Amino acid sequence: MTIKRILCCVDFSSNADDAFKTSVDMAEKYHAQLHLLHVLPPVVNPLVTDIDIAIPEESSKALVQKLEDQMVEEYANKIDSSIDLVIAVKDGHVSSEILNYLLDETIDLVVLGAYGLSGVELVLFGSVAKRIAHKAPCSVMIVRKRD
Repeated sequence: MTIKRILCCVDFSSNADDAFKTSVDMAEKYHAQLHLLHVLPPVVNPLVTDIDIAIPEESSKALVQKLEDQMVEEYANKIDSSIDLVIAVKDGHVSSEILNYLLDETIDLVVLGAYGLSGVELVLFGSVAKRIAHKAPCSVMIVRKRD
């Protein structure tokens, strides 16, 4: 298996931190480009179903910039500058955005934590890791937290 591009999905959780460390090790080992992706899920209020509430574009852009800055601080600043790094923030349905990114960027390996920040998301939408494992066009590594 040739690994030239690795995607690590991050949500600032401790599980994402473990996936990040693993993806950095893999990028170093294979001299691969490392992509870090955070997906901002849509704001859903189950009590308001008949009304579409739109976030102003300026607010959305500011939030994306804030998340990119946080990714640099939390992740990018912790790796060697010899690693070719790409940082991306998308918004939308988490697993759909990850799957689209895998195709658009021709990723060879995706690394993600077994669980993310939201237990509610697991109940409402199913496990993101499970969906990616079943539908990804590339190899998938699910990193579990070590005790």
